Amino acid sequence: MSKDADADINQAALEYHEHPVPGKISVELTKPANTPQDLALAYTPGVAEPVRRIAENPEDAYRYTAKGNLVAVITDGTAVLGLGNTGALAGKPVMEGKGVLFKHFAGIDVFDIEVDAANPSTFIDTVVRIAPTFGGINLEDIAAPHCFEIEQALMERLDIPVFHDDQHGTAIIIAAGLLNALEIQGKTLEDARIVVLGAGAAGIAAVRLLCNMGAHRNNILVLDRQGVIHTGRENLNPFKFSVAADTERRTLSEAMHGADVFIGVSGPDLVSPEMLASMADKPVVFALSNPVPEIRPEIANQVRDDLIMATGRSDYPNQVNNVLGFPFIFRGALDVRACCINEAMQIAAVHALKKLTHEPVPEDVLAAYGLERLESGPDYILPKPLDVRLREAIPPAVARAAVETGVARAPWPVHYPPMDSF
Repeated sequence: MSKDADADINQAALEYHEHPVPGKISVELTKPANTPQDLALAYTPGVAEPVRRIAENPEDAYRYTAKGNLVAVITDGTAVLGLGNTGALAGKPVMEGKGVLFKHFAGIDVFDIEVDAANPSTFIDTVVRIAPTFGGINLEDIAAPHCFEIEQALMERLDIPVFHDDQHGTAIIIAAGLLNALEIQGKTLEDARIVVLGAGAAGIAAVRLLCNMGAHRNNILVLDRQGVIHTGRENLNPFKFSVAADTERRTLSEAMHGADVFIGVSGPDLVSPEMLASMADKPVVFALSNPVPEIRPEIANQVRDDLIMATGRSDYPNQVNNVLGFPFIFRGALDVRACCINEAMQIAAVHALKKLTHEPVPEDVLAAYGLERLESGPDYILPKPLDVRLREAIPPAVARAAVETGVARAPWPVHYPPMDSF
């Protein structure tokens, strides 16, 4: 993208956020407030009766308040997009943006909350204290390694879903696309040699999820700025140590040699043509650094004509986009009032995404993207974000996994298809 184009979109973004009113989200009434009777029911004296009911039975909050469809999108501003530690307030446009996506794609209401916290324990305590307001917590743009500590602590202390999208959302979309790509390439997750460049939230979460789905831990090499994370390295934090490999390979070039899969969640232009050329036959390359991938598709396709490639960008095929996951995962969790989003629910989302890519693509989706045809193959390993079938496919699959693993607390939704159909 040219500097002029960058300047144009930057100015357009500022105008979009400022006019006709500042920001992207607002609160709307769901009940009438037009008459004295309406006001008496909405506030005093009528409001006293639901207060009494909830005081007697906290679960009644799901009957008489918006809690069951309300998610908090919360950040400390330490890892905002690719901009780093901008501070909590500067992260607000992103949190509002997540609110837009939750509402547009899954009908979920959002309060965005920016916490100015000096340390993880302060952040955790703040979230725990406000959690009764919400049916779920979406953590966002929190730097590693603190994000792991924060999420784990909140999951242990709260009885509502807590989900760090930068970890699990990214991992889920990666896993779904990778399963399809490996299938096309005639390979399996169990046998694939995988290189993950980037040991932050997304990279470590992707390794964990892929291993839980069948990848062999000794087939995976993870790299950070110092190179391969291996068992001989000193001063590894517990999260990096959990992905350390017993290997003599030390550099990205060495790691890439003979690899079947590359997953980049790091930075621009870090993979050279020579590295790509050294990969195994029929490689899968997920270069997800945004806006500039670890290796650009134009270069990659010149080097290899047998690869399947995905990026984080919408202007190339196979965009790995978290919006394919988090709105619908929360929708399923909220609909059965799950107390968490566990591993089984995450894997259910992976398989629902994978399966949807093999279904015929509706005409309205083709029209939205200016395409004449789209079918499962090297340039279509993930559904498109504007595919309305995502809301039909993912929430029931996630909800069923919640029921089967005993974390659901509400009956199977009447508006869902029968549970055994997913």
